[in-house]
Amino acid sequence: MLERKPVDLKSLIRDIPDFPKKGILFRDITTLLKDKTAFQKVVQRFASYYEDEEIDKVVGIESRGFILGAPLSFLLAAGFVPVRKPGKLPADIHEVKYELEYGSGTLAVHQDAIAKGERVLLADDLLATGGTMAAAVELIRKMGGVIVGVAFLVELGDLGGRKKLPGIDIVSMVTY
Repeated sequence: MLERKPVDLKSLIRDIPDFPKKGILFRDITTLLKDKTAFQKVVQRFASYYEDEEIDKVVGIESRGFILGAPLSFLLAAGFVPVRKPGKLPADIHEVKYELEYGSGTLAVHQDAIAKGERVLLADDLLATGGTMAAAVELIRKMGGVIVGVAFLVELGDLGGRKKLPGIDIVSMVTY
């Protein structure tokens, strides 16, 4: 269960300059994930926040969103849905193309993953410019899912990602 002493989550996130390209300061969460107390605290905090929201599905965005979304879906007694890059899902899919901080991308989800009216929580490691999550929200809404909120471990506030998610409840554990 939760530890008795507080954990400084920000101190457990490693900064890696010039990754994946020069000029980018990458916030590496693997150093937090390997700390069993911190990882447990993050997932339990998210679960506590959403426990009364009657979540049907938790959607994890490839790939670090899987790490947060799967245990969160377990604690919320919800199904888990992976949103993936193209070519990774075997059945019929919906796809959406979007722009990222340093390029473009495509996300895909199985067409039968979300039923119309299901209450959905999306999870990912990082909110930067918001393009990836906005694309995932578009996919879920296309399927008729109701977005209850989005959960991020890290938010880079100066990049304004929240602006691409208007009207959506956003929870971030650590903000830079």
